[in-house]
Amino acid sequence: MDSFFEIKNFSCGYPGKFTLKSISFKIEKGDFVGIIGPNGSGKTTLFKGISNELPAISGESKLNSNSIQKMSLKQKAQNIAIVTQHIEVGSMTVEEYILMGRIPYRKQFQFFETKRDIAIAKKYMDLTGVTPLKDKYMNALSGGEQQLAGIARALTQDPQLLLLDEPTSHLDITHQVEILNLIRRLSKELGLTVLMIIHDLNLAGEYCDSLIMMQNGGIRKKGSPTEVLNYRDIEAVYNTVVVTRTNPISNKPVVFLVSEEVIRKS
Repeated sequence: MDSFFEIKNFSCGYPGKFTLKSISFKIEKGDFVGIIGPNGSGKTTLFKGISNELPAISGESKLNSNSIQKMSLKQKAQNIAIVTQHIEVGSMTVEEYILMGRIPYRKQFQFFETKRDIAIAKKYMDLTGVTPLKDKYMNALSGGEQQLAGIARALTQDPQLLLLDEPTSHLDITHQVEILNLIRRLSKELGLTVLMIIHDLNLAGEYCDSLIMMQNGGIRKKGSPTEVLNYRDIEAVYNTVVVTRTNPISNKPVVFLVSEEVIRKS
């Protein structure tokens, strides 16, 4: 039986510069998967390959047994939603911004949203908690509020796969936890399949069902947070001394950094 989302012997990138090295992995429906790895390891290149922003050099990617490479732009937008690290806001209200998620469903010569479009947008504005902000302008929101609006817009596309590119970067711990709690809840309640690039190893370990650790354009390890977040693999990939322990409440792995001064003294 085919997995819900599968990448097989997949390579993309910038020939002569940086390319992914024959990536292969599978994700089941409703899984919340984190992609970790140092800068330059290929995380963003992989996302661009999945969304077909970068054409495949070799291999294939499938969503629900359908080739992503063979999908039209409209089909891709109906099946895959992307929330980037930096939200392009423009001069529009939150509601107008979120309703743009319905553009892939417009028929020819349709210039306005239908009642169904408005109902779907309202559903996800309520679910993400941005309804009180709907009449505010996007450029007047905080970074955390913009990320929530970006997630609401992505969900309004009714996607099967949600790609998140560092959704918690530049946010304080309150907004980081708020957004990751929301994504975790959506994954479980809606059966939404989520693939997320994330730098914070402790957040990745606490919230994700499984992790993919990348190194030099390839996958070093894939598995549960406990399997992936061990000091040997982390030190090898990040070239940084760490200590790993277990959170006594959640039983998830926790990564502790060790400063150069302490290492010298030990």
